[in-house]
Amino acid sequence: MTKEDQLIARIEARLAKLRGRRALGGRSGARRRSSSLALGPGDDACVLRAAPDREWVVSCDAFLENVHFIRRLHAPETIGYKALARATSDLAAVGAAPRCFLLGLTLPSNLTGNWLDGLLDGLALAARKFGMELAGGDTSRTEGIAINLTVFGDVRSGTAVLRSGARPGDRIFVTGQLGAAQLGLEILLRGSSRRPGSRRYLAPHIKPDPPIALGQWLARHRLATAMMDLSDGLSTDLDRLCRASGVGARIQEARLPAARVPESLRRKGIDALKLARDGGEDYQLLFTVPERAAHRIPRRRDGVRITEIGEITRGRGVTIDSAAGASSPLTPRGWDPFARLRT
Repeated sequence: MTKEDQLIARIEARLAKLRGRRALGGRSGARRRSSSLALGPGDDACVLRAAPDREWVVSCDAFLENVHFIRRLHAPETIGYKALARATSDLAAVGAAPRCFLLGLTLPSNLTGNWLDGLLDGLALAARKFGMELAGGDTSRTEGIAINLTVFGDVRSGTAVLRSGARPGDRIFVTGQLGAAQLGLEILLRGSSRRPGSRRYLAPHIKPDPPIALGQWLARHRLATAMMDLSDGLSTDLDRLCRASGVGARIQEARLPAARVPESLRRKGIDALKLARDGGEDYQLLFTVPERAAHRIPRRRDGVRITEIGEITRGRGVTIDSAAGASSPLTPRGWDPFARLRT
C-alpha cells in the first residue's frame, strides 16, 4: 500500500467512523443501499442511483488557504465544517435536497496526522447535519491547503429554482441576518475573539447554517420565481440575480436585517449597514416571489428569519432607498477574488 493509499484509507475510515458505519474499503464494501449512492469510495469513480421523477443538481466549490481561510486563525474542525457548508449552500439555492459529495484534498505532508483528523471531524459534522455521505474524491500533496468539493443533490423534476426567473413586481426576500458572517471575521481578524460574549458573533462566520429546508419548501410549493445564495454580499449577489433575469431592483435600506455590531466595533468604524450591503459568506437565501403570493411567505420558518426588503423593477440596475427617502445606485462591492487583478 502506497502512502497515498494509506492517506485515502485514513480519510475513508475516519469519515465512516464518525458517521457510525464501517469503512468503505474496496468494491464489495463500497456498495451501499442508499437512495443515491450505488458505489462509493474504493473504485475509480462513484456510481449514483437516480430516483424516479427526480433531477440531479451538481455544484463545485473551492476552499483555499489564505483566500477563504487562515490556518493560524481557523481551527481544522472549522475549516472542514465550513468547506462543506458553503458548498451545500449552492444546493439550497435551487431548492435541492443534499445527497453526497466528492472530496478533492491537497495539503502539505506534515498535516496528514492530527490536523487532518480535525478537518475530517468538521467535515463529518457537516455531512451529518446536511444528510450527506462521501462518494469519493482525490488527494495530492502541495505547499498550501486546497479543499475542492463537488456536491450532489436532487429535486423533483422541473422544480429547481434558477436565478433567471424574477419578473417586475416580484417581492424580494432574504433570510437570516445580513453581514453577520463578515462581522465574525472582523472580530477574528482584530484579535477580539477571546473577549466575553464574542462567541455568538463568531458563529455565523465559523459555522454557517444554510437554510436548506426552506429552499426545498420554496421549490416544492413553487413560490420562488428566482433564488440564489448570499455568498458574496447582497450588493453583488442581487446584481447577479437581476442580470440573469434581465430586470432591475429597488430595496429599502431600513428593511435590511442587519447584524447588530457591538459598540466597541462601531467606535472603530464597523458599520452595520455596510456589512449588510456588502458583507460576504452569509450563505443565506436571496429569492423573489410574485406579489400575489408574497402573503404566503412567513416571517419565520424552520427557525429561519425571513425579511422582505424590496421589489423587482423594469429596466436595469439596483437602487437603494435610504431611511430619509433618498435613492442611490447600489454598486456591487461584495467579495470578488479577482477584483484587484488587471484585465
